[in-house]
Amino acid sequence: MQANNNTNVVDGRAIAAQIQQELAARVAALKQRGVIPGLAFVRVGEDPASKVYVGRKEKACAELGIVSETHILPEKTSEAELLALIGKLNSTSHLHGILVQAPLPKQIRESVVFSTVLPTKDVDGFHPVNVGKLMLGDGSGFKPCTPAGVMELLARSGVKTDGAEVVVLGRGNIVGKPMAAMLCQKGKNANATVTICHSATRDIKEHCRRADIIIAAIGVAHFVKADMVKPGAIIMDVGVNRIPDASSKTGTKLVGDVDFANVQPIAGKITPNPGGVGPMTIAMLLQNTVRAAEIAVS
Repeated sequence: MQANNNTNVVDGRAIAAQIQQELAARVAALKQRGVIPGLAFVRVGEDPASKVYVGRKEKACAELGIVSETHILPEKTSEAELLALIGKLNSTSHLHGILVQAPLPKQIRESVVFSTVLPTKDVDGFHPVNVGKLMLGDGSGFKPCTPAGVMELLARSGVKTDGAEVVVLGRGNIVGKPMAAMLCQKGKNANATVTICHSATRDIKEHCRRADIIIAAIGVAHFVKADMVKPGAIIMDVGVNRIPDASSKTGTKLVGDVDFANVQPIAGKITPNPGGVGPMTIAMLLQNTVRAAEIAVS
């Protein structure tokens, strides 16, 4: 068992900053050719978390030199109105990426929205064409930002996935399924044996205890306990959960899916939350946008 210190904590902020430094050179090269990468954000309604997320992404774009524009629509916007806006953004040449912030109001089908964004501007990686390319191992598509960020964290932290037993907690379309697909691909920094666990999985604890790597994206605060983790396992915490906190001004705080305080002394490596996977999601969005601009002018 490891000592209770921070030497095994993976600093997502530092790794994301490293990626952004690498992207800065690519942005500079594009600007020398007269091209400035452009990204459109679309937010429907006033969901507090969505406002925060879009704000962070806008700031990251500004820091890197990506031009962004944000379209804010009322909560009662119809699906047809949103699709009409996306159609205009699809045909706007100086915008290389489009991100429609989820969740969307009940009257709007996310699947239809994600399918309407051009695959070449789908920097979120949710269009069926890009999802299909991911499943086929075709690297020409855009990968979903959060699982792609986890893959970068693993690779840049020196974690060997070749032959590793990986448990992915969660089967969602945004993280769980694409995460499993990336890990089991035949290739560098992949080649893992993957088990997806979900609400109908029998004895999740036993699946987790044999895992070399656990990726928690199940959406339950502090779900992964110390008795679910074998010594030396790698823990990636994707969860974002709000729980009561009397000491906070808002009365709540954000925590992950992992009981960090008790799991960290056991883990070989572990991401904090916040400060782990979150910054990497934004870094991958920036990377996809820069790549979309490069493809557009190639």
